[in-house]
Amino acid sequence: MRVAQPEVRAAGDEGERRFDGHGAVFNTRTAIGDPLKYGFYEEVDPGAFTKTLAEGDARFLIDHQSSLIVARVSAGDLNLTVDDVGLHVDAGLDEDLSYVRDLIVNLDKRRITGMSFGFYVMRDAWSTETEELTTADGDTVEVEVEVRRLIEVRLLEVSAVTFPAYEETDAAARSVVEAVRASRYKLIPENADGERSAPAEEATRAEEDTAPAEEATRSQAIHVLDEWHRDAVARTC
Repeated sequence: MRVAQPEVRAAGDEGERRFDGHGAVFNTRTAIGDPLKYGFYEEVDPGAFTKTLAEGDARFLIDHQSSLIVARVSAGDLNLTVDDVGLHVDAGLDEDLSYVRDLIVNLDKRRITGMSFGFYVMRDAWSTETEELTTADGDTVEVEVEVRRLIEVRLLEVSAVTFPAYEETDAAARSVVEAVRASRYKLIPENADGERSAPAEEATRAEEDTAPAEEATRSQAIHVLDEWHRDAVARTC
């Protein structure tokens, strides 16, 4: 598995501090809940961000808090691109903001070591796979697990986060929302690749929502995919 840890680096002759990291890692599975019991695995397709990067205006936040905005695409200080690892994040760090100075210290001290992103699901694909599980008695049993692949998303924000992995309560809450959504998707025919497009009214609503409305309904409508970004060698730019 290829992972990358966010870091602060110097850029240019004036020694400008910039943030460098990956908001998502492609083809790397994240467990939502307990896939062997009530949850599922989730992974990001390399093409998931193609449309949203061309059309969107994502923000860079701290811990998904809109009041702690670090950079923004339309402001010219956030550059989001796709590379062979995942969603690459390059952002300016305005040290006039006290919380940005705090972020720099926490990154330097390795107190913050991960990223995640907030998004709407526009198109996904579900599949069922079989995994082998060893019981407490040492027996091997086969268990079917659900795998969700994010084909297309509408990106709202990327965040440097204190807890890159799901807390158990968050995962449980999300699994309920996803179970309801999955049951709706089953009513939509799959294409030859096993994909289902998001319901038209849901996609339209996502486009028409205002920023305040997005923030107010974030816990219900935005799915946050957290990745551990660790054990990487810092690079010098």
